[in-house]
Amino acid sequence: MIRRRPFASVRARATLAATCVVAVALLAAGTALVLSLRANLVGQADTQAESAARRVASQLAAGIGGDRLDWPDEEDHPVRVEDERGRTVAASEGLRAVDGGPVRHPRTSPAPAPTGRATSGRASEDSADREESDDRDDRDDSEDRGGGHGGRHGGEDRDEGSGGDGKDHDDDDPAVGEISDDVTFTAGTATVDDETHDYRFAALEVTTPADVTLTVRAGAPLAAEHAAVNTALTTLSVGLPLLLLTVAGVTWLVTRRALRPVEGIRAEMAAITASEDLARRVPVPATRDEVARLARTTNQTLAALEKSVERQRRFVADASHELRSPLASLRTQLEVGAAHPELLDVDGAVEDTVRLQHLAADLLLLARLDAGERPGEALVPLDALAREVARGREHVVVECAGEVAVAGSRGQLARVLANLLDNAGRHAHRRITVSVRREGEQAVVAVGDDGPGIPAEQRERVFERFVRLDDARARDDGGTGLGLAIARDIARRHGGTLTAAEAPGGGALLTLRLPAAPGRRG
Repeated sequence: MIRRRPFASVRARATLAATCVVAVALLAAGTALVLSLRANLVGQADTQAESAARRVASQLAAGIGGDRLDWPDEEDHPVRVEDERGRTVAASEGLRAVDGGPVRHPRTSPAPAPTGRATSGRASEDSADREESDDRDDRDDSEDRGGGHGGRHGGEDRDEGSGGDGKDHDDDDPAVGEISDDVTFTAGTATVDDETHDYRFAALEVTTPADVTLTVRAGAPLAAEHAAVNTALTTLSVGLPLLLLTVAGVTWLVTRRALRPVEGIRAEMAAITASEDLARRVPVPATRDEVARLARTTNQTLAALEKSVERQRRFVADASHELRSPLASLRTQLEVGAAHPELLDVDGAVEDTVRLQHLAADLLLLARLDAGERPGEALVPLDALAREVARGREHVVVECAGEVAVAGSRGQLARVLANLLDNAGRHAHRRITVSVRREGEQAVVAVGDDGPGIPAEQRERVFERFVRLDDARARDDGGTGLGLAIARDIARRHGGTLTAAEAPGGGALLTLRLPAAPGRRG
């Protein structure tokens, strides 16, 4: 018992291949989807964190500090302000730790001084308050002088150097700080109100009006990113196996249905082999796909094989019949001669022996042709060959229009011309004409006679083996019924044709056409 290997069937291999291809495609698409989703959500978090950081930095650059800082939403956007040494200067109220490190909120958050030098302690706070009050008074006086009377520092001048909060942001004004354009993004954790979550932090530097450089680090939560990515991964982990099972099942069923006719063809071929009945045919499906074409080709092959076997059987039967007659006649003559030597017909015995010799030669040649014997590649001059074959025959006229050569076997082509002349000689009355000429790329040899001719409905049948249109006369004249069949087989193996038609004089005209060799004959 033969054990089938795993996945030995076409259906199993097709199902496995389709499932693997779909799995790879889905994994690639799912990975790309998750990475793209994560990148987009992280980008949104970066934008939110940068916006929160710039909001606080703009206040510090404008001289706003201490308890007057307007913090963003503490839970969504925790903010910490650090000095150049990394110490916490200010932080949103609920922020307790960043990246595992505690955040110590200062008791007081010094406000930046509007002067060009840094101050410290309580004196700096008093000075900052006084200077801020003086600045407000100066701005009020300036607005009183410029408002309504077309002063030189009117509304247009204030619009050019002022921000959205109405404060003057001219670069030459020492009371306005500077915000760096460089932003650094990092990922980390933050504890807000005793709850620790992942955040995306944006850090940028700001210089206060007191020429103090601070770093503002603001965060945006990554909870939405984690939730979306987890949802996508959950969906893929559940949907991918289900989809692969669906693909495998559908592929299995479709392949099974598609290969069902193939199994029918295989079963019928096995039955034909077992029964040796070549008349049976495989079923042809109603589709127009490759399986239907396979079934039609198989039936054509069976038909050709049946025809070949039938022809072989008929050939054997005809050969046996043809051999039986001369052998029986020769035996009878020899037995009579043995009993009565004076009655021995020596001429008849010789004639029967010659017939047997010719028949044996024809059968051997047909056997070689059926075995696929290929013609040679020698250059054969048909004009000279026709004259040579026709030499010594009565009533034969050879007409050659120049030199005509073909590539092939000289012996086989000579046999074709001899068979054509023998056939014409058995039916001609007084004249046989052989015409050799070249028509384009073809060499043409036409053999005509002035005999009764061949009926139109019999012109293809005469090329079948052991076929005689006049059995009695053909046998009397020594014909075997194989001459024209051999001539056509040789013509086909030389890439040519042999056809029968009516001669201009009313007799039979057999025309041989072969591919002409280029150039002149050697």
